[in-house]
Amino acid sequence: MLSDDVRELAKGKNFATLTTLRPDGQPVAQVMWVDCDDDHVLINTEVHRAKFKNVQNDPRVVVCIIDSANPYHYAEVRGRVVDVVHGDAARSHADDLAQLYFGRPYDPAQITSARAILRIEPL
Repeated sequence: MLSDDVRELAKGKNFATLTTLRPDGQPVAQVMWVDCDDDHVLINTEVHRAKFKNVQNDPRVVVCIIDSANPYHYAEVRGRVVDVVHGDAARSHADDLAQLYFGRPYDPAQITSARAILRIEPL
């Protein structure tokens, strides 16, 4: 189960860094939108992205969620991608996140491959 602090930050209009491991073992981090359910941090991406391919190879990740009102307040979640959600649920989730961050649905012209939600379980 996620802590209340992680849940509060993940449900707010806060950005996160997602760190994955490349096939050669080098870490790589990207700034991402973030969400959560009761037990998992959720990251929405496209299946052609390097981050998606990285977690297919090695599911270990780190997510650092930074409070937009106070960047010295953050939460770090070290975990594993334990599930990937595809299809309409992933596409709808992208719209929900775009609504939170930009006040509008996700622009379909920006989608170049299928959407996927990475469900990350804390270690």
